[in-house]
Amino acid sequence: MRRAFLAAACAAAFGLAAPARAELVLFREGRVVKAAGYRVVGDELEIDVPGGGSYRVDLERVDRILDDEVEVDETVALPHEGAGEPAAYDLSYRALRRPLSGTAYDALIDAEARRANVDAALVSAVIRAESNYEPRSVSRKGARGLMQLMPATAKRLGVARPFDPRANIRGGAQYLRELADRFGDRPDLVLAAYNAGESAVEAHGGVPPYRETVGYVKRILSWWTPAEREPSPAAAAASSAPR
Repeated sequence: MRRAFLAAACAAAFGLAAPARAELVLFREGRVVKAAGYRVVGDELEIDVPGGGSYRVDLERVDRILDDEVEVDETVALPHEGAGEPAAYDLSYRALRRPLSGTAYDALIDAEARRANVDAALVSAVIRAESNYEPRSVSRKGARGLMQLMPATAKRLGVARPFDPRANIRGGAQYLRELADRFGDRPDLVLAAYNAGESAVEAHGGVPPYRETVGYVKRILSWWTPAEREPSPAAAAASSAPR
């Protein structure tokens, strides 16, 4: 029901001729609201109504805010696509997959990635894209900390102190693990869901055609390459057997 409602809401939004830029506010209960603008006021989100007026809601009710829901023609190409069989990826923790940028948070990133069994390089890449390693970062949407957790997401993940680096990374790594399990270790879908939400990915059957989300996925994939899944011993033996 939530998926169908989101798809209908997005289709309706795309069908409007103007304006070219607006926002979709996605609530935890599945409701989607088209907003002319928004602003965070303390622990509330003030939503501007198209045509005039505004109202406020508790920020913890908001799952996502998607900017610029204009459809784009671009697609996201995964590494190693187009050469023979599509690659299968492994987003689980590997000791040799180190955080990307050599920051003061590398030890925390590695420890929490190990704890969540998720690729430490992926966690690091998301932090780079979300906050550029600034633990006190707050977005205009109300997302907080290194991994820019929305209050609703932080609450669901049990992150009571979003500006504490360990707590924030622990919650974000756990969320990436959940997304990897949900989307079969597809890195493009995991990144798209982190940005736009799981329901948006499912409603569109892939990376949602939001300019923000497509750009987000392409940007991270430009500096982070997911690890390919190693074949099982049986599969490796079969492929090497004489024909």
